[in-house]
Amino acid sequence: MEYKDYYRTLGVERDATQDAIKKAYRRLARKYHPDVSQEPQAEQRFKEANEAYEVLKDPQKRAAYDQLGAQWRSGQDFRPPPGWQQGFEFRQGGDHSAGFSDFFESLFGHFATHPGAAGDEWRASTRTHRRHSPSTGEDQHAQIEISLEDAYHGVMRTIAVQAPKVTTKGQVKTQERNLNVRIPKGVIAGQRIRLAGQGAPDPWNGAQGDLYLEVLFKPHDLFTIDGRTVMLELPITPWEAALGCTVTVPTLGGKVDLRIPPNSQGGQKLRLKGRGLPGNPSGDQLVTLKLVTPRADTAAAKQFYQRMAEELPMNPRAVLGG
Repeated sequence: MEYKDYYRTLGVERDATQDAIKKAYRRLARKYHPDVSQEPQAEQRFKEANEAYEVLKDPQKRAAYDQLGAQWRSGQDFRPPPGWQQGFEFRQGGDHSAGFSDFFESLFGHFATHPGAAGDEWRASTRTHRRHSPSTGEDQHAQIEISLEDAYHGVMRTIAVQAPKVTTKGQVKTQERNLNVRIPKGVIAGQRIRLAGQGAPDPWNGAQGDLYLEVLFKPHDLFTIDGRTVMLELPITPWEAALGCTVTVPTLGGKVDLRIPPNSQGGQKLRLKGRGLPGNPSGDQLVTLKLVTPRADTAAAKQFYQRMAEELPMNPRAVLGG
């Protein structure tokens, strides 16, 4: 994916004021508007200017874009760094991204429409309460990354969010603020936590908008997650699989005993009912068996495997027609 230097597109410096950015965009819009321009590739240049202005005119998007750094150059191959959006607040947008580049979509496309669906948000208590007013500031959106353990047990967290502020000189500076957030027990990835009254202020002195935090999960050393279902790969020996046994396995709620039936196979899935993320109903934990074969690195081990081959003949590739 090609990196887009929006400052270069508009012909302004990275420390340009918001007013200078607006003037640069208007100049390019007049020059390349496809209805009147005779310039080569006018339509494409007009689209590029629109995309650049969509980002740089918005202090939230501009601050996040600046966070990527100035080391990138137009045309370079680009992939967004993992978690780059975390801690940044974005206003809810409309369908502004229609026709914009893959680069824009990778950075801001997720915030172009209101994330989540009915029933997928959690109202978090804060010290700021919405005032009764005919006007309200804009809602904003950010992301929060938590551990699976936090999602399982629920926890209070202090998070830092970065909000842009336009200085008296018209330049965008980023300032950080800390918020206390209650992570509800059983929250799932993609769910939104609503912080009432923590969004953008209303310019007419009405109530502040709300801040919606989209939940992301940190990678876990043992578990993967699908909705409320927790998945674990469990290494076992060939004799444990063949003879059956009871082994201790980890879950988010603590260790439990799991019965492995005789003649189990690698890849077989066993279910621990209700051991996934809490909910109504709670999720399960799926345990996938992974056969681990001892190495034949001694003469005795090689003789043992040879005896197995002779006494327990089988063709595991018979289903392949071999």
